Amino acid sequence: MAQDTLERKILNHLIMKKLAFTAFALIVFISCSVQKHELQHEPTEMTVMTFNIRLDHAGDKENNWKFRKERVVKSIQFYEADIAGMQEVLHNQLLDLQEKLKEYSYLGVGRADGKEKGEYSPLFYKTKKYAVISSGTFWLSETPDSAGRKGWDAAIERIATWAKFKDKSTGKSFFVLNTHFDHIGSVARLQSGTLIMQKVNELAGKMPVVVMGDFNASPDTQVVKNITNSSNPLHLSDSRAVSPLIYGPEWSFHDFGRTPLEERELIDYIFVKNRVKVLKYGVLAEQDGAGFLSDHCPVLVKVQF
Repeated sequence: MAQDTLERKILNHLIMKKLAFTAFALIVFISCSVQKHELQHEPTEMTVMTFNIRLDHAGDKENNWKFRKERVVKSIQFYEADIAGMQEVLHNQLLDLQEKLKEYSYLGVGRADGKEKGEYSPLFYKTKKYAVISSGTFWLSETPDSAGRKGWDAAIERIATWAKFKDKSTGKSFFVLNTHFDHIGSVARLQSGTLIMQKVNELAGKMPVVVMGDFNASPDTQVVKNITNSSNPLHLSDSRAVSPLIYGPEWSFHDFGRTPLEERELIDYIFVKNRVKVLKYGVLAEQDGAGFLSDHCPVLVKVQF
């Protein structure tokens, strides 16, 4: 009898220990699930910059890339851009940026051959904050998957670089695209806008979307009006038009200050879609004592989704 009682006590003790462990594991699981749920519903804020840095051109003399590259890097770091989409980036410039922007990685290829030839439209992103889910490049042409193809009446090849990112702190996913429209072909610019909207819809789905770049078109052109036409279910919203706070001039291209003020145009944009709230918008037209950083001003927005 005493032996039975002892065995029963041991068995009860083991059962209680197992129940206690199960309860503890359940509490930990619920706690982690709640924390994950809370993170998923925490707003994600992000600072995005689009910046045509001007290709490395020997004819620029005092505005040559070798005199500007340190200042361009410092501007990106100073404004703490989480993601920077750049245009007119030649391979040697890409290497300079990669070397100096230690906290960033980049995505993108040269537009002439899909490798290293020609200008890039790269996406630089902070590696500690974001993980790349998938990425790619397409050409602004009738055959977007064919590398090095000119589209419609374009003078040169044009591309778009895109990526799906995951915010490492919240687990939220979002879509970013960077592009550079043709400077000559009016048909190419119009058709490129339509292609961009179609590709965003195809690639991003319902993800929060940021589309940026040099569109070589002012706000009053059909190119921009088509992109922002709210009657089109694929349309994008101009971050300037929806921002509660706007800083800087109404122009972004100035040709290193040579274009008269009254002739300067806004041709660099950041568009948003799918529950992306714009908190502030700025055209950064400052000079740092040594002149302009480029022939374009960077455009910066802070967004939340």
